[in-house]
Amino acid sequence: MKHGPAVRRRRLGAELRALRARAGLTSGETARLVGWHQSKVSRIETGRSGVKPADVRLLLDAFEVSDDALRDLLVSLAGSEDGGGRHWWHAYRSLLPPAYRDFISLEAQACRVRTVETSVVPGLLQTPDYARAVTRAAVGGLPDGQVDALVEVRIARQDVLRSPSPVRLSAVLDEAVLRRRVGGPRVMAEQLRHLAAVARLPHVRLQVLPFASGEHVGLTGPFVVFSFPNTSDLDVVVLDHLTSSLYLERKEDLKAYTDAFTSLQRHALSPEDSLDFIAGIAGVHRPPDSERT
Repeated sequence: MKHGPAVRRRRLGAELRALRARAGLTSGETARLVGWHQSKVSRIETGRSGVKPADVRLLLDAFEVSDDALRDLLVSLAGSEDGGGRHWWHAYRSLLPPAYRDFISLEAQACRVRTVETSVVPGLLQTPDYARAVTRAAVGGLPDGQVDALVEVRIARQDVLRSPSPVRLSAVLDEAVLRRRVGGPRVMAEQLRHLAAVARLPHVRLQVLPFASGEHVGLTGPFVVFSFPNTSDLDVVVLDHLTSSLYLERKEDLKAYTDAFTSLQRHALSPEDSLDFIAGIAGVHRPPDSERT
């Protein structure tokens, strides 16, 4: 069974392989030291198999790694003690592609999320009707039951904003996100009201990048930066494409995208002015009297 996001399995495997080599051990010798089959060591090192925190500690003991900071970092890459195999999204495994499950897992473990969106409202801020319209547009032809399940997943993800220790969310939205009439006037009016409500939460910082700002680095496309407790070494940038997601972990990439996010925040309206801006655009999406509830 593969536990946790593939991106973190590969990172952990590479680190463990390097430590084994530094200790002067072969994979076979390591397997004998910890009482495993050699194939298990190989699967872990190549990221094809997950590993529990307790097993990481066993390997680090075998490699005589005493650096507490390094040990904590590598154990955190393994995730939770149960291997992360029974989280809420496990019930949707047959419906969700691996890349999406990886994304949800990272989102659930992150302490901070920074997101730039140029086309649609971020998933963590979508209403059910808006999410349904986006899902139908992105994966047309699905039966209603599968669409409903994907919307359930989208809304369940938002629990990270309502937990006792909620994720800190910083979002920069291009004006196009607010003006694009997804789902019709009623859906958009409701979505903008929801945006304004969530933006007032103490752990959410929402900013709008108006058309008047001109060209900006965000024109290259949306991205998400996940940050994790205790160390920046685990930060990940995610770029979404139509059929796949790209995960970036190199320090140069992380710096480029975090710098880009900071630049976009400087060019965007303040959170207070953004709320006023959203309220102004809400009038554009005001539904006819016959559609109001």
